[in-house]
Amino acid sequence: MIKKWMAVATAAGLTVALSACAAEPEAAPAESTTDAAACETVTEFTWLNTIKIEIRDQFLEAVDEYNAAQDCYKAVILDYPQGEPFFSVVTPLYESNEAPVVMTALQEVPDMADRVMDWTGTDLAALAAPGSLDGANIGGKQVGIPVTAEAFGLLYNKAVLDEAGVDPAAITSRADLEAAFDAVEATGRDAIHFSGLWWSLGAHVSNIYHTTAAEDLEGKLTVLDGLVDGTYSLMDDPKFIDYLDTFDLMKSYSTDSATIADSDYDMGVENLATGEVGFWFMGNWAEPNLLTTTPEGSFGVMPLPTGAAAGDYGNDSISVGVPFYIMIDETQSTEEERAGAMDFLSWLLTTPEGQARWAGPVESGGMNFIPMYEGFTVSPSTFMAQEIASYIAGGKTLEWMNSYYPAGLQDVYGYEGGQPYYDGVIDRAAYASVLEGAWAGAEKTWR
Repeated sequence: MIKKWMAVATAAGLTVALSACAAEPEAAPAESTTDAAACETVTEFTWLNTIKIEIRDQFLEAVDEYNAAQDCYKAVILDYPQGEPFFSVVTPLYESNEAPVVMTALQEVPDMADRVMDWTGTDLAALAAPGSLDGANIGGKQVGIPVTAEAFGLLYNKAVLDEAGVDPAAITSRADLEAAFDAVEATGRDAIHFSGLWWSLGAHVSNIYHTTAAEDLEGKLTVLDGLVDGTYSLMDDPKFIDYLDTFDLMKSYSTDSATIADSDYDMGVENLATGEVGFWFMGNWAEPNLLTTTPEGSFGVMPLPTGAAAGDYGNDSISVGVPFYIMIDETQSTEEERAGAMDFLSWLLTTPEGQARWAGPVESGGMNFIPMYEGFTVSPSTFMAQEIASYIAGGKTLEWMNSYYPAGLQDVYGYEGGQPYYDGVIDRAAYASVLEGAWAGAEKTWR
């Protein structure tokens, strides 16, 4: 039912947007009408949370700038605690007739289809990169538009690896990775900060197995079919054992400061940014935090090899996908509120000021998002963004199979499977059993 954004490497528009050296096209005309005569009344519209906690301050600064730039609309942020499940927040708001006007989500998109606006025919949807809308097209209705492209894998501190004599491009197998860990430890540092965060283990680490389970998408979806049907044994899958071997390798070399606590993310930033460790399994959403901690640093991203042999599938590629789609409520919002939400998004995505906030460097108040829309004159130029662009241009990308996870499944993967296995409370077989049980009877939205 849901087409996923799997053509990343061949989407010419996106590749151009990603490239720090690409020619800069002329900005598309904005949908905004707020530069006309001042409005007699100001319409407030709500936006649920700030997309990502890592760019919260920058997002709030963008909201303030937009609110001050015109007299028709006011964006109001509805905060909720980090890590709180989307529907735990949204459902009570809808029940009390206080639904947010703007929301961002991924796995929850299909369940929101009946409540939100259809973006079909809008200017912003027309500007989106080829293929980037597919993951939020539900039965022909364009439920959302993409926020950005993100990638995850092994982040690394270039200065630390240079001192250790480690070339990331030369790490093509699990044995190579272990040798790199040893080389970093030989400099007196810990090799890696391997986070036990439920959301990292539940969505991103687990994706490494699901995206390398087969070389083609249909093979990967067949694994999901078997899990839903209760006929697939993970412990009988050599690729799952490879995944566990790499999981265990990261754990055995991880710094003692890595934990399952929510505060672990900040510790991971600190450890990698200051050179206490050489590696950290995370995504490019952490780059703004790393550069805030160490502005002069260079931080890259590389594949996490799970295969024992250099040519094993996935060893040379990073996971790239759309992390969130932007939705606008249609059942409880007014026409004026929806117009305000569209105006704010148009300001962010089509005006020089908004683009500087959306894709500009974090140290200048930007959110460092990789643009997914035509007409951007601002592109991230950091070391990590350039590396991601190189992987995409070279076709070295892996699907975000976690985009197929039903709402709530990554919580089970993280809380009930990943963290207990990370802490040594359950063994491999029990971990596999939790993952298998999480899928049993789920809807096959990909069919």
